[in-house]
Order: sequence, then C-alpha cells, then structure tokens
Amino acid sequence: MSVPAIELTGLSKHYGSFRALDNVDLSVPEGSVFGFLGPNGAGKTTTLRILTGLARASSGEARVFGTSVADVGNDVRSRIGFLPDVPGFYDWMTAEEFLRFAGSLFGLSAPVLHERAGALLDLAGLTDVHAKIGGFSRGMKQRLGVAQALINAPSLLMLDEPTSALDPIGRKEVLDMIASLSGRTTVFFSTHILSDVERVCDTVAILDRGRVVAQAPIDDLKSRYGAQKIVVDVARNVSGLERRLAAEPWVSAVERENHTLTLTISDIEAARSAIPAAVVAEDTGLIRLEGGEVSLEDVFVELVGGER
Repeated sequence: MSVPAIELTGLSKHYGSFRALDNVDLSVPEGSVFGFLGPNGAGKTTTLRILTGLARASSGEARVFGTSVADVGNDVRSRIGFLPDVPGFYDWMTAEEFLRFAGSLFGLSAPVLHERAGALLDLAGLTDVHAKIGGFSRGMKQRLGVAQALINAPSLLMLDEPTSALDPIGRKEVLDMIASLSGRTTVFFSTHILSDVERVCDTVAILDRGRVVAQAPIDDLKSRYGAQKIVVDVARNVSGLERRLAAEPWVSAVERENHTLTLTISDIEAARSAIPAAVVAEDTGLIRLEGGEVSLEDVFVELVGGER
C-alpha cells in the first residue's frame, strides 16, 4: 500500500485563544489532484504554511511522503513544489531567466535545466514571450509561478489560491495547466472557488472553521451529501406550478428559468408521486421531467453554508 503524499493527524494550530486549525485529520492519495476547499479564513493557508515548514503546529502531526515535516530534509524538500497565494518575482528577469534561476537553486545541471525550462515555458504558454516579468499580466505571472513550482519535477505540487485574483481567461489558463498535471504529479490545490475544484480535482476535502467536515472523491460527496434535484419543463402556467411545488415540505428550493423549474428535494419518493399530480392539477402541459445534476456547490452549502 502506497504512503499518502500528505497525511495530517490531529493537527491543530492556536493563536492565543483562536483555533486556526482544530484537530484536523487528512490524507491525500499520491497521484491525485486534491482540492482543499473552504471559505476564506477556514485555515487553508495555515495548513500549507505548516506543510511547507513556514509555521509550526501547536499539536498533532503533518507528514509528507511518510516523513514528519519537523524532520524533513533536503531529500524530501527536493520532491516538493510550492506556489504561495501571492508569489514573488524578479521583474527585471524574463520568464526563461527566472525559471533557470529557480532551477539553479535545486542544483540542476545545465542540460537538464535547459530542457526542463523549455518544456515548462511551453506548458505555461510563454515560449515566445521575451518581455520582462514586470510587464506580465496577473494571469501570465500565475502561469509562470506554476511553472517555477514544477522546475524541480516535484512529486507533490502545493498551490495556495492560484486563481483567486484572475479574470476568467487567466483562470482558465491556470486551470488548464493544473488539469494537464493529472497523473503526472500529486497536486494539493487550496482554494475557495468551488467551480475550479469541480473542474480539475478528483478528490476534495472541505475545511470549515479549522475542521475538516468532509473528505471523499467528488462524485462520492455528491451522492452522499448533495440534495437531489429534479427538472420540470412545462408549456404553460409555470407560476401556478411553482407556487404549488414550493409549498411542499420536501422541496427545499425552487429555481425558475422561463418555463423550467429546478427543484431541490429531500424525499424522492414523495416527489415521484406529487409532481405528476401537480402538473395535472395546474394543466401545465408537461414537456420534460428528469433528474438534475447535483453540484459541488450544493454539497458545500449543505455542509457549511447553512450557518453562514
């Protein structure tokens, strides 16, 4: 059985009376693209700081490739790549110069560094960009940051909010880079943006107020926690049908778009009998009745959104 890339056991971090992390247990399978999801202030960056040795835990243990972070040496550090939430660059360098500089810190030989920098510039879409980094857009800098974190060909890549300040195009470019790493390295992707996790990750842990409230493959989370949905598409009198169904105790939410209703329900058996009856009673002219897809956002709201 392979050793997890990251393993947290009873990990806690206190700042006075404030508990940034509270007895966190977590296991990140090697080779996964793992989404570490939670609202701002949940404790994600604190966890990454402990894993990278930038902070010490108050109690518990954090292990990387089976080694406690307190005992990690250069042999383990050389297998890790890290992109902080606000990466720093030398603005007077070009992208290639910056990657060569980062690679030299790992002691890479000139032939290896030349080949690896070229491949990463291609991956980041910066091969033909010869301008200084100071003139880069935020998206270009983030892509360069991911490339820099990969220069040592790490077995584990840790990313802290890599898309949070990007426009839609910049986000897509960075997410495409992360998706391309699937099966090549373990990615620990910390973010509060649910759609990003749903797009690129295969497994997720949800952190809320310093505690892990769920951890599983995304599809398992959806089936385990997500409320079921039903889509009803009708030809007429959609307002009457909406009022009738919204009053049912097993309907927790109704979304309407033109003549289509999307119901979030808690009792599928009640829905199967009541929805057809409501359609007939309101004389709506049924066009479509089918199950809807549960999103990661639905799961997140169910687990941590109610109290917020």
